[in-house]
Amino acid sequence: MHNNAVLNAVVAFLVWKPGIYHEEETSMTASEITAPVPAQRLEGNMGVGELAMSVLAFSAPLTTVAGFIPVLLMFGGNTGPAIYIVSTLLLIVFSVGFITMGRRVPNPGGFYAFVTAGLGRAAGLGGAFIATFGYAVIGFFAPPFFAVTIQSYVTHDLGGPNIPWYCYALAITAVTTALAYHRIDLSARVLSVVMVLEAICVVVFDVASFLHGAPTGSGGASIRLPSVNDSNIGLALLFVVGNFFGFEATVIYREEVKDPEATIPRATYISVASIGLFYAIAAWAYVAYFGAHHVQSAATANNAGIFGVVLTALVGKIFVDIVTVLLMTSILASMLSIQNVATRYLYSLGTDRILPRVFGRVHPRHGSPYLAASFIGGLWTVAIMLFAIAGTPPDSLYPKASGIGTFAVLLLLFITSIAVFAYFRSNRSGTSVSPWKTMVAPLLSAAGLGLVTYLAVVNYSDLIGAGGVLGVVFLILTFVLFLAGILVAHVLRVKRPEVYQRIGRQEL
Repeated sequence: MHNNAVLNAVVAFLVWKPGIYHEEETSMTASEITAPVPAQRLEGNMGVGELAMSVLAFSAPLTTVAGFIPVLLMFGGNTGPAIYIVSTLLLIVFSVGFITMGRRVPNPGGFYAFVTAGLGRAAGLGGAFIATFGYAVIGFFAPPFFAVTIQSYVTHDLGGPNIPWYCYALAITAVTTALAYHRIDLSARVLSVVMVLEAICVVVFDVASFLHGAPTGSGGASIRLPSVNDSNIGLALLFVVGNFFGFEATVIYREEVKDPEATIPRATYISVASIGLFYAIAAWAYVAYFGAHHVQSAATANNAGIFGVVLTALVGKIFVDIVTVLLMTSILASMLSIQNVATRYLYSLGTDRILPRVFGRVHPRHGSPYLAASFIGGLWTVAIMLFAIAGTPPDSLYPKASGIGTFAVLLLLFITSIAVFAYFRSNRSGTSVSPWKTMVAPLLSAAGLGLVTYLAVVNYSDLIGAGGVLGVVFLILTFVLFLAGILVAHVLRVKRPEVYQRIGRQEL
C-alpha cells in the first residue's frame, strides 16, 4: 500500500545509508462542577513566522521529501510537481473564504466555530467530533513511525542493542506532551528551529540536483500537467492534499498570537503557498536529477532507497548523517504540531462544556490547555501499551493511523468549505466584501474538495493501507462521528440548553 511505501522508503534510507514538572491538581467539589465557566483564555505571543512554521511542521517536510515524494513519482512521474501546484491553487482558493470567514467569526474554535456559524450548532458539534478524532488518530502515526526509524538506526548503523519499539514510542510521546503542556511559545520555538534545519537540508538537495543535471537524452528537468486519463491522478491528488493539513492551526491559535487580525491571514497564505512550492520544487529536483523520461522508472526500481542514493551521490556521507538525525526530529516536530491542534479541539469542547470542564482548564502560569494536552499524550500512551501487549507490529500501525486520520480531516475540510459558502449566502446583506471572497471562492473550493473527498472514499483501502472489514468499519465510523455530534447537540438543546448555546465557542 502507498502509506507502507512511505514508511519503507524512510526506514530503508536509514538502513541503507552508508556508515551510517507538573503542579499538583486539587479534586473538584460538586459546587465547582456546577459553577459557571470562568473566563479563561490561552496565552501566547507567536508571530507570523512562528505560526507558519508550526503549520509546516505538521507535514514533516524532510520525511515527506524522503518518503512520500518518491512514492508520488512512482505513480505520477514528472507530473508530480504539477500535482503539487494544482493542490496549492485549490487550497489557496479555499483560504480566501477561510480567511474572510475568520474575520467575520473571530472565534478560536477553528473549523468547529466555522461549521457552527455556517451550518448550525448540530453540524458544528459533529465537525468538532470529527476534528478531535481525526487529529488524535493522525498524530498517532508518529510514535510507531519514530520507533521503527530510530530502532533501525540504532541497531543497523550504530550497532546498538535492539530496544523494544514501544520504549522509543513512549519516549517521544513523553517529550511532545511535556512541550504541549507548557506555553505555546516554547513549542513554536522548537518547531521553528527544527523546520529551519529541515528546510536547509531540502534546499541543499534541490540545488545539488539541479546543478547536477539529468543525463543526456533523459528528457531533462521538463515537467508536464497531469491528464484526467492518468490512472493514478486521483490517488496522487488525494495524498498530496494531505500534505497541506495543519494550516487550520492559524485560526485555532487565535488567542495565542500577536495581532491576530494581521498575523492569521498572512500566516495562512504563507503556509499554504510555501508548502506547495516547497514540495513542488523538491519533486522537480528528483526530475532534474534523473530526467523526465527516467524519474518514474527510477522511483519504481528503488523507491525505498532513492533519496539516500541521490543525496549520497550529490553531497556525500557526512551530510547524509546529518539528514538522518533531522529525519527523526522531523517526526517529533510533526507529532508536536498535531498534538497541539488536537489539544485545542479538546480544550474548546471542554470550554463549551460538551466534554468535562477539566479539558477547558488553562494553566495559571503557562497559559496552556495543559490537561487537554496531558490527556492526548495519555491516550497515545495507553494505545502504545495496548498494541505492544497485543504484539501488533509497529510498522502496521503507521499507515492505518495516518490514513484514518487523514480521511477524517479531509472530510472536515470539505464540510467547512460548504459551511463557509452557506454562511455568506445567508449573510450577503450584512457584508461589503467582494463576491469572489464570499461566494465564488468558497463554492469553487467546495467543489474541488468534494472531488478529493470522493476520491478518498473510493480509494479508502489504499489510503489506510488495509481493506476488507477493517476499512469499512473505520470509513463508516468517521461518518457516524458526525451524526453522533448532531444527535448530542439535539439532546443538549432539550436537556442542557445553556450548554447547547455555547456550541462553537460562542461569546455568551
